[in-house]
Amino acid sequence: MPLRDHFRSPVNDRHVWNELHGMWPAMLVRQLFEILPAGYIAAPSVHVGQLFEIDVSAFEHDEPAETGRPTGAANGGVATAAVPTPTLTLEADLADQDEFEVRVYDADRGRQLVAAVELVSPANKDRPENRRAFAAKVEALLQKDVCVSIVDLVTIRQFNLYADLLALIGGVDPQLGPAPPYLYAVAVRARKRTARRSLLDVWHYPMTLGQPLPILPLWLAPDLRVLLPLEPSYEETCRLLHIE
Repeated sequence: MPLRDHFRSPVNDRHVWNELHGMWPAMLVRQLFEILPAGYIAAPSVHVGQLFEIDVSAFEHDEPAETGRPTGAANGGVATAAVPTPTLTLEADLADQDEFEVRVYDADRGRQLVAAVELVSPANKDRPENRRAFAAKVEALLQKDVCVSIVDLVTIRQFNLYADLLALIGGVDPQLGPAPPYLYAVAVRARKRTARRSLLDVWHYPMTLGQPLPILPLWLAPDLRVLLPLEPSYEETCRLLHIE
């Protein structure tokens, strides 16, 4: 069955995109339990970040609170040192990131995280700082020898987070070209080498509306991988949600 556009009519006339994103991780986990070797387990993880901007007028009276009341010994109290005044106070955008993902663990090694499948949300792509945060999260996972897959179905934010990851680590994929596809699935794993820079192995698959979803390699160890077809779990999710 074909990939649908979950962010435009006619699909989003009846279904909000996060219905798919919220349920798909569980369907992926169900599928993974059928193909994972003994000793490996999978679990869904969904965290929705801040959905709206907080009204700044609610914080117009953010004056420093009184932090201590020095009390002299003559009053029978205990002397309290005043907290130093900050050398700098500034506004920062630290909004939560959306997380729609599946995590695969090696239960025989103390539930060590070995692979992750990240479903991209519009909020992950809607501003430069969010795209940088997403790329930095993937880089951190790769540094810990976690194989990371990114699945991006978002049609209303035409950025490629895989390209942002490459820019962060100083890499280039010639297949992306000057206008990287904004619908794609990619699997990335790191291979560390003694006294030399690590190698990144990449499996990048551009996706097209109306076409089937690809099959991704999921590396559980340097010499152990399973193949994860995205199509069956995607279609089962759409069927259960009555997404046509």
